[in-house]
Amino acid sequence: MNKNTDISLSSLSIVVTGSLGYDYIMDFPGLFADRIMPDKIHKISLSFLVDKLTKNFGGTAGNIAYNLKLLGVNPLTLASAGNDFAPYRKYLQQLNISTNYIKEVTDVTTGSYFVVTDQEDNQIGAFYTGAVNFDEKLSLTNIRDTVSFVVVAPTTPAAMKKFVGECQKLKLPYLYDPAFQIDNFSKEELMTGVSHAAILIGNDYEIDLIQQKTGLTKKQLLNKAGIVVTTLGSKGSLIEYNPTLPPLKLRGGEEGLLTIQSAKPKNTSDPTGAGDAYRAGFLAGFLRNFDLHTCGQMGAVAAVYTVEKYGTQTHMYTVKDFCKRYVQNFGEKLVL
Repeated sequence: MNKNTDISLSSLSIVVTGSLGYDYIMDFPGLFADRIMPDKIHKISLSFLVDKLTKNFGGTAGNIAYNLKLLGVNPLTLASAGNDFAPYRKYLQQLNISTNYIKEVTDVTTGSYFVVTDQEDNQIGAFYTGAVNFDEKLSLTNIRDTVSFVVVAPTTPAAMKKFVGECQKLKLPYLYDPAFQIDNFSKEELMTGVSHAAILIGNDYEIDLIQQKTGLTKKQLLNKAGIVVTTLGSKGSLIEYNPTLPPLKLRGGEEGLLTIQSAKPKNTSDPTGAGDAYRAGFLAGFLRNFDLHTCGQMGAVAAVYTVEKYGTQTHMYTVKDFCKRYVQNFGEKLVL
């Protein structure tokens, strides 16, 4: 595991892998629970009458890169797109986000995510992979810039395994985010991804599932990944770390556990993309060598901006705005 977190932002090139896609987000003005009969779950046939539909730019790589850019980090996106990518490419270029390492495939469309959200922010979704299936043909070795950190975000299992292997071979620190692909990895593949990661991140269900599949206790997990971040939605997040694996900038002692409160939203429009925003906020602090408490709180503030807007890349703020909101939520000064 590469434990060096002292990375200079001015010389930083962070590569963000993962999916690129179009998000079709729909709102159901009711509760899924009211439509699901527990004794009939073996034969589900449901249809929801939605009252809102939007098409947005998205994908795990796209969302994380977008939020990193807002926070003063210049991401390099390594991902595949389809023959309908032109408007997305133009949009990224207008934001001055590099598209140099996005491979456009001519015979398929860009991946698409179709998701329905109910009144309690429960979601049912499906992702059409499209060009994402070509991610495994990409390689970190083709990056001409000097790479300091890699985000291994959800894409196809084959691509994720390849990027993990390349990070290890090239001795590049990486964030490992297996997310909805956990069930598609073997125990050995998960162990490999976790064991060499600078940071392991997932929601509480995903972290529990990783432990279940690998058979690792939380202590054993921390002995391998060093830093484990568990997101809890509106309840905040937990940052657990192994204090015997320096250098880590810590605050509040060596207990090995930090509880991060969520930031306060002005409204709750749509939770889609909040997890990706949290990851970008956390990394924007981590790559500046901030202490872990500050990193988690930056993740919380980044996430809340996404919750307030319909879509995953529809929010906008300046670094000054972000720092002001950070102070409002946590009573501490932040300088970016």
